[in-house]
Amino acid sequence: MAVPGSRQELLAAISTTFNRLWDDLASVPKVRAREASMQGHMAGSMMSPADLVAYLIGWNELVLKWLDRDDRGEAVDFPEMGFKWNELGPLAQKFYADHDALDWPERLERLRTVKEQLVSTISNRSDDELYGKGWYGKWTKGRMIQFNTASPYANARARIRKWLKAQECA
Repeated sequence: MAVPGSRQELLAAISTTFNRLWDDLASVPKVRAREASMQGHMAGSMMSPADLVAYLIGWNELVLKWLDRDDRGEAVDFPEMGFKWNELGPLAQKFYADHDALDWPERLERLRTVKEQLVSTISNRSDDELYGKGWYGKWTKGRMIQFNTASPYANARARIRKWLKAQECA
């Protein structure tokens, strides 16, 4: 898929990658959703499909936080307060823990809801705001959103498909 360069392309990338992922997540047996049997986000760690969904929720909520802080003229802590870009494994672990109390259906619903919130806020932004200037270093707001939504959806889909095949669920 081409790198989005406009609001419409970004929304299309998010929609396409999310819908494909969603279809595969529907194939995960509820009783196996918490099995830590796939490679985790930290070297040597294992995670479950439920952890992977928690990771996506965490990143989506983080993007919404970035946008909200920016809208209010507040400084944005990239990637998150207390974490550096070279500490994404521990950030992933935080996301798993943040959503541990949610069961599989609740996680899926939360993921769908936060994705819809992202689509809503992106829809209300201009191409110029999203792609007209750098936001984080050389990266535009649209590119930072894409890096942390559509790209992780595609990566998660590949992980889930590999897991489903290995577990003979597909």
